[in-house]
Parts: sequence; C-alpha cells; structure tokens
Amino acid sequence: MSPHNIVDGCKLVAVLTLWLGPCAGVKHTGGANAAERREHTTHSSVGLGEVVLVIQSQRNSYHARRAGQRKVEILQQAAKLGQGAPVVLLLHELSEFDGDWSILPALPHLSATYGQSASWFFFIEEETRVTLSALLHVLNRYPVQYEWFLGKRLHDKEASIIHHYAFSEDPCSFGYPDPAAGWALSTPLLHRLAARVQYEPLKSDFSIDLKHEIALFIWEEGNGPKLTAVPEFCTEARDDDCASTFTTYLPNCGDPVSEKDVFVAVKTCAKFHSERVPVVKATWEKDAAFLEYYSDVTDASIPTINLGVPNTERGHCGKTFAILRRFLSQAVPRADWLLIVDDDTLVSLPRLRRLLRCYNPKEAVSLGEKYGYGLVQNGYSYTTGGGGLLCLCRMVLSRVAVSRLVSSGCGCFSDDAPDDMVLGRCFTSMGVPITHSPLFHQARPDDYSETLISSQQAVSFHKHWNIDPVAVYKHWLQDTHPRDEL
Repeated sequence: MSPHNIVDGCKLVAVLTLWLGPCAGVKHTGGANAAERREHTTHSSVGLGEVVLVIQSQRNSYHARRAGQRKVEILQQAAKLGQGAPVVLLLHELSEFDGDWSILPALPHLSATYGQSASWFFFIEEETRVTLSALLHVLNRYPVQYEWFLGKRLHDKEASIIHHYAFSEDPCSFGYPDPAAGWALSTPLLHRLAARVQYEPLKSDFSIDLKHEIALFIWEEGNGPKLTAVPEFCTEARDDDCASTFTTYLPNCGDPVSEKDVFVAVKTCAKFHSERVPVVKATWEKDAAFLEYYSDVTDASIPTINLGVPNTERGHCGKTFAILRRFLSQAVPRADWLLIVDDDTLVSLPRLRRLLRCYNPKEAVSLGEKYGYGLVQNGYSYTTGGGGLLCLCRMVLSRVAVSRLVSSGCGCFSDDAPDDMVLGRCFTSMGVPITHSPLFHQARPDDYSETLISSQQAVSFHKHWNIDPVAVYKHWLQDTHPRDEL
C-alpha cells in the first residue's frame, strides 16, 4: 500500500495493525496531548495538604492491617518532609457499606467531605509505596482547575470478554489505569463524577473489572477525559524518579500452609469427564493432598462423587451447597480451607498455599476475585465464579465461613440459582466481608492486559476455549523451582 493512500490517523492505525499486529507502533497517551502537557508544566503549585490519598483497603483483618501500616508510613514520610500532611483515608472505613470498594459509590462522600480543600485525589492499593515529593512533582505538571485522570496506562491487546468486547475494532485505543501504580483524579473531575453517580444510572448492574469500568465512566463515551499516561506512576522501581512503586501481589507471610490444610472440590458433569478432567489430572491435581470430583454421575475411573443433585445448565447453587455440607461432615478429611473450582479451571496450589498463610483460618474468610451487583444502589459483593449465569466457581472459604453459612439458614432459592451470587448475598447479610485477590482470574490469560498479568504470580485462570490449557498452565502457573513446599 502506498503511503499516499493513508489520509488520516485512523487509517494509519489500521495499516499498522495489518502489518505489525494489534497495538504495534501505536502509542496512546490519552488525556491532554503532549503539547498541552508541556504548556502546563509549571502552572500549579500544590502542597501536600491539598492531596487526599485513598488506600483501597479491605475489611479482612490482614488487609486492614496492611493498609493501616501503609497509612502510617505515608504520614511518617510527610512529617520528615515538613511540608504539611496529606489526608490519608482507608477506603473500607469511609462507611459501613462494603460496596465502596468499587469507588463510584464513595465519590459523593469524598466530594462533599474533602473536595473543598483538596486539589487531587490519589488512589493506591495497600501494597503501593508512594514517594510524596515525587508525587507532588508529577501533580504540579497539571493545572488543577481542569479535569485530569492520571495513571499508568494499560490496554487490551485484543477484544476481551471481561470488558464486554469494548473497542473491538481497536482495543489498544482505550487506556485504563493499573491500580497497583496508583491513579489520580483532579478535584473538578471528581466533583462532576460524584454528581453523575447520584443521578445517572450505570450501564450495567454488575461491577466486574473495576479499573476498566472507572475509566469508561470517566470517559463518558468521549465527553470526558481519557486517561493521561504518567511514566512516574510505576509498579516496578526504575532508575528514574518513580512517584509510586508496587511491592508484591503475592505477599510473604511465612511458610505456606500445609497441603493437608486445603480441601479441593472440583465441580464437573458427565459430558466433561473425558474433555476437562484429564487436564486437571495432567496439571495441578498432583499438588492436592485432598481432592474430590463432584458430578451428576458416579464414574469410578476418575473417581467422581454423585451428590444427588442433578446437573443444571444455569447456575449450580444446589451442588455448591451440597459440597459445603459435605466439607463439614465426617465423610472428608478435616481441613481449614475449602477451594471450590470448576473443571476447566487452572490453579497453582503451591501459590495458593503461600497466599493463604496471610489469612487467619479462625476468621470467616471468603477469598477470590471480587465482583459486585447493584453497588451504587446498596447491592452486595460476591466472589465470582465467572462465566455469567453458569457460575463456574473459583473461591476459597475458611471452615469458619462455611460453618457460619450452613448454620445461618441462608441458601438457594433453586438448584440452578447462581451460586456465587447467592453466597455473596448470604455472606453480606451475615456481615462476612468478601475479600478480593487480583491473583484469581475468571478468564484466560489472553483476556487480560499482558503488562498486568506478567507482573503477577497468578493463582488461577479459567476456560479452555481456543487455548492449549496444559501449555497455559506450564507457562503461567507452574513454578520451575518450587520454593514453597513444606
């Protein structure tokens, strides 16, 4: 194709995509363009007292403690600088409503309480370290009277199911922030978003991927700002001046829990015995001390256990609650933790055991990838099973959580009810927090930003569609040199 045939930037993107593949050679900055950023480099003079740092904390005791330690570190750093102190908030303490984790429900409170004195709101995770002097240097590049959405830019390499195939014609064109590096909103933007949340219904009742949904809400179909990429918002420390860095996705809380502390329940059915179960056996089954397959038929060759609950096409609530009752019975070895997975889930049990060391098995713990339903309307959170109404669960529950749930009387309204959502509704009514870990994934590696998952030590992925699941397991989940075996 002759260069003379390329008449605009959109066609150039299309040509580069054909020649080099998606995203190749195309650099998206979002927000203000480079000339505008140069123009605004000296227009602001923000002090620490005008910055609100929001730590995206969780109610679980381990996470609340880590977030509290991060807050202390930030305030100690501010005291040494002697330039005033930022406001440092723990997200889970803003209100009694657990749905504040999805950020949007918390915006009206942040706007009304802190918006009159603050110029910037900076959101970080509990393992995000912040260098306050460098953060001020970054924020002062952007005039505070305008709307700014700043962060480390992620994008989809290809249209992704977890983002409802948004921007399928050019997935690279839309950027969303890496929460581990932190992301910032100028106060004028936060005020407008807070007003919108209160009068404008969201396009979906479900909260699935927080970072992408926030970017979409802010972008407002082109009426709001795109994400402006900030190189100083980092995950890995570099030689230049990072304003933020991320410590770890898989914290070191000591020796991993014993293999015998984890009981694994694999949900399957007759039609997948020959297709999916062999993958489990070829990959991660060997790392389980206690594992049972639950099906609608008994198959001695696997073996499977028939719980007396018929297989359902939509939802598996009846089967899941039967598994919960069996876990508490004398029919299986006693263990502190119950992992429930579908038969097309890939899991690293050694990494899971390392992660579980951080949690107290004497507490009611529900751990996994956190979703929400109707959160702006005081809905509830749940540990996703993925797969929509098929509810293919990947969740970890402490024995205490299972015992409290079973004895509560809360349960399925039908065998084919969505089990993950029913469990979430039950735990919410019981006051048991749903704890999120980004190491659990409801989809395939290809459905996530490569930049993001390459920096993780993932615990799980899901679905065998259009992939070699054994190869995926070996590449993303199998440790070459296991360092966590007891």
